[in-house]
Amino acid sequence: MTATRTVDVLVVGAGHAGRAAAARLAALGAGTVEVLEREAGGAPRPSGGAVIRTGVTVTGWAGPLTLDTTSPAGLARVTARAVILATGARERPRAARLVPGTRPAGVLTGGELRRAVYGYGQAVGTRAVVVGADAAAFGAMRALRHAGVEVAAIVTEEVGRTSHGWRPAPVLSGTTVTELLGRGRLSGVRLRHHDGREATVACDTVVFTGDWVPEHEPARLGGVVLDPGTRGPAVDGAFRTSVAGVFAVGDVLHGGEPAGTAVAEGRAVTGPVLSFLSGAVSWPERSVQVVVDAPLRWVTPSRIGGPAGGGFLLRAAERLVRPVVTVRQEGAVLHRQRVWRTATPSRSVVLAGGWTGRVDPDGGPVRITVAGRPPGRHGSARPSAWWG
Repeated sequence: MTATRTVDVLVVGAGHAGRAAAARLAALGAGTVEVLEREAGGAPRPSGGAVIRTGVTVTGWAGPLTLDTTSPAGLARVTARAVILATGARERPRAARLVPGTRPAGVLTGGELRRAVYGYGQAVGTRAVVVGADAAAFGAMRALRHAGVEVAAIVTEEVGRTSHGWRPAPVLSGTTVTELLGRGRLSGVRLRHHDGREATVACDTVVFTGDWVPEHEPARLGGVVLDPGTRGPAVDGAFRTSVAGVFAVGDVLHGGEPAGTAVAEGRAVTGPVLSFLSGAVSWPERSVQVVVDAPLRWVTPSRIGGPAGGGFLLRAAERLVRPVVTVRQEGAVLHRQRVWRTATPSRSVVLAGGWTGRVDPDGGPVRITVAGRPPGRHGSARPSAWWG
């Protein structure tokens, strides 16, 4: 038998964004706020006035704002006045990265490593190679050192990455993993530098980090339009999706960003949610799409359906030094801005959002282009410890 219940706000996901949104909404008097979390964690517990139910998996939608779930307690159907999707993102595993070679033990993602080390205290090897360049890579390195594992190297396809004092391991930039070696247990990885040099590094563990993929399955099942760039829900500046009453925040929108970004988005969505619940603001019937040209990969928010709640996050496909970003609609320049930091494939930059009031709501897509100084090959910061 399926149990049914009704809440005012249902948050799917208890990560940084989900918890921040739930706690703030409960504190501001949004009514009954409930959080569903897939990871197991015991009995339902209060958190800042919201109730967190762990070990709950969303299996589908029974209506625009009604979700079907399953848990050790059985099947349930939850109807809400507003739904916030905060399902986060996952790191792309070895198979999805199409890394050839054998299938030995010792091949992990950063999340699997953290659970093994901090959650279960498991042994994860003696010598490891970490693949990635964002904060998750260095978090993996800390977890490995906590477990007493030697870090042989950090490998990244990005150029311009070097080792600093707090990163006591060689950083091999402009380098890819071309093959995994070993039978039964990993024995090494084969590497190729962008200049053609090849080498084999002996290790019994390799950790693939970053290359985030939004956990968009609940959004997809609910008919939410996904952005082709981020592969997460397409939202406007108020975090509204294409489905009335459904909001989305956090890493489900864009993959791995710092925890502070997720918390900020969780807090920022509370205003639009409260306005929707009170009927003060209607759901936009249409929105203007925001698109990017190469070498940019994606932008979020990727829709303009009213006044923007803040800036935009931009991610580049290659390293760009102090790029100049131009925003146009049907040829008319709406905004031009120099970004005073380097854009990389693993680090977003912020585009100011004050120009959104000049967007023609009946016009065509807003297009964002960039002109920047990409580093030359001589600027790849060739590490002194590169093997080969």
